[in-house]
Amino acid sequence: MFIILLLILRKFAWGPMMNMMKEREEHIAKEVDTAEKNRQDAEKYLEEQRLEVQNARDEAQSIIETARKTSERQGAEITAQSRAEAKRIQESAVAEIEREKEQAVAELREQVASLSVMVATKIIEKELDEKEQEKLIEEYIKEAGVKL
Repeated sequence: MFIILLLILRKFAWGPMMNMMKEREEHIAKEVDTAEKNRQDAEKYLEEQRLEVQNARDEAQSIIETARKTSERQGAEITAQSRAEAKRIQESAVAEIEREKEQAVAELREQVASLSVMVATKIIEKELDEKEQEKLIEEYIKEAGVKL
């Protein structure tokens, strides 16, 4: 009876059970291979991401360096332009002052000449002695606003 039970179990239970165990073993082996492949893919993807992050950092550093150089260059240009503008304004002011000075001197000469002619005319109109002539000249000079 025991032997018959063993034979029946072997034919109906043992065989299918062994087949099921073999299928399970193959399934687990496939899962392990798939998991290993997924792990390798993940490591590869992680390395690619690290490279991308490093490239992004390098590019950002390059952009920052370029921006810094550009700002330094623009700062130098602005400074140079400001200095040139200040120098131009200063030269213009000096030239304007010189023109006004020359104009004032010309006007003063014109006034002195006019006063001289006026004084000479008055002197000629009146024949005065020396004291009276000096007094008259001083009066005309005071009228003209010239201080001696």
